[in-house]
Amino acid sequence: MSSARPAAIIFIFFTVLLDVIALGLIIPVTPKLMLGFAGNTAEAARLFGLFGTAWAVMQFFAAPFLGAVSDRFGRRPVILLSNFGLGMDYVLMAWAPTLNWLFLGRVISGVTSASIPTAFAYISDVTTPEKRAASFGIVGAAFGAGFILGPALGGLLGAGDPRFPFWVAAGLSLLNACYGFFVLPESLAPERRGPFRLARANPVGSLRLLASHRQLLGLASVIFLSYLAHDVLPSVFVLYATHRYQWDERVIGLTLAGVGLCSMIVSAALVRPVVARFRERATLVAALLFGVAGFAVYGWVATGAAFWFGVPLVSLWGMAGPSAQGLMTILVSPSEQGQLQGAISGMRSVTGLLGPGLFTGVFAMFIAPGRQWQLPGAPFLVASLLLLGAALLAVRVTRPHATRAGSA
Repeated sequence: MSSARPAAIIFIFFTVLLDVIALGLIIPVTPKLMLGFAGNTAEAARLFGLFGTAWAVMQFFAAPFLGAVSDRFGRRPVILLSNFGLGMDYVLMAWAPTLNWLFLGRVISGVTSASIPTAFAYISDVTTPEKRAASFGIVGAAFGAGFILGPALGGLLGAGDPRFPFWVAAGLSLLNACYGFFVLPESLAPERRGPFRLARANPVGSLRLLASHRQLLGLASVIFLSYLAHDVLPSVFVLYATHRYQWDERVIGLTLAGVGLCSMIVSAALVRPVVARFRERATLVAALLFGVAGFAVYGWVATGAAFWFGVPLVSLWGMAGPSAQGLMTILVSPSEQGQLQGAISGMRSVTGLLGPGLFTGVFAMFIAPGRQWQLPGAPFLVASLLLLGAALLAVRVTRPHATRAGSA
């Protein structure tokens, strides 16, 4: 298997990259497509929120299920079938003649795009424990690159026809499936596979795995708080930047591209040497503290130029995720890696449901007309406090353990 590892990891990188590009391609055009069905902006906004919630709910249920299936039948079939299914689903949404068909496509995409946790489980299979954080960082770089390229391409391709990016996304996903069919080897040997149990293949069952070990539960809580803090960016950034700094769409777009570029650099170039030098535990805690400082900058600074000083700090926070996941993979067996990644993805879905309401509510409260003391940066300060809690918890849950990572 060792000779196949480089090609396999490269494939996983491009699998995630193409999946995220495909997802990003449709972001700029989906609201416009819904507007064509809805007839007015207010109704389109309501539908867009409904579609997003449905997608998150399907992710919540599908990710643990696919993770458990991959523990039983292997990673390769789950990844390839998901890529193929996602491609056909984009075809469905590109063709959708009515809003109901478009909604059905969005629901299906919530299932088929839930294969990314299986990709992370694949990384766990083909890398040694001490190299997993670095490999997770490489996959994180694919996320950063995808979120830079996808929306930019989607905006260009959808300028004339909002359905065209869906066709391009379909082509990328189907091409990825064909490429994987010929290149991707199986990573989980039959003797390392576990039985499939429905009790494990659901969100509640996957959370039981996280509660099976004190350190595992603690690290899961750290990731949960980190995911929740991250939701401040998609929830209020555009509104905040427009309200406080009077930025237009061009400046907002350039800033988001800068955030994505910095995050990609951190994931691709810094995670491996930093973890090798300081180990996962120290990297995790330091990265969370960088996030605390970065969000504090976002929330307090009064000028747009000063806001940009927080971008590299928040980007350095990106080392926390690979470090935490690297520590968690050591605590479960090879036959539970898919279930673990499904559980982590399930937590991400939960924060995706909770975060927007939390941060938009805080933002609205602190900029309400007539309020004596206004603090538009309050959502980012809440996120900073969440990460501070995560950092303190990370110190506590890793200290008592004498594992290689925990003793760093």
